[in-house]
Amino acid sequence: MDRKFILTSLIYAIVGLALGIYMAASKDHGHLVTHTHILLIGFVVSFIYGLCHKLWLNNLISKLSIAQFYIHQVGTLGAVIGLFLYYGNFVSLETIDPYLAFFSITIFTGMILMTILFIGSSKNASQNA
Repeated sequence: MDRKFILTSLIYAIVGLALGIYMAASKDHGHLVTHTHILLIGFVVSFIYGLCHKLWLNNLISKLSIAQFYIHQVGTLGAVIGLFLYYGNFVSLETIDPYLAFFSITIFTGMILMTILFIGSSKNASQNA
């Protein structure tokens, strides 16, 4: 699981940096919020999840860890696409807001699941000691 998270985080970094370069070159910073979310939720959070899997979860592959990975990815992609559509003036806030709310809750759910995985791994480690 660690490699999946690290690989996706690096892809998000490439996309986020490319958007940042485009904004700088065009002098149009309308996608600043989108750029920030790509880098923070996509790159940073995914990278931290990868580190958690490598350092503390012993690369645990379980139904819960697989579900957590895909929940985070779906939430992140949905939020990023929604923000891109909104800040690019392709859709109105009234149209995209329910989707952004759903994907925000999805990302939040992924964070709760990672917390459960992390707590579970520390319980297992203390029982094995």
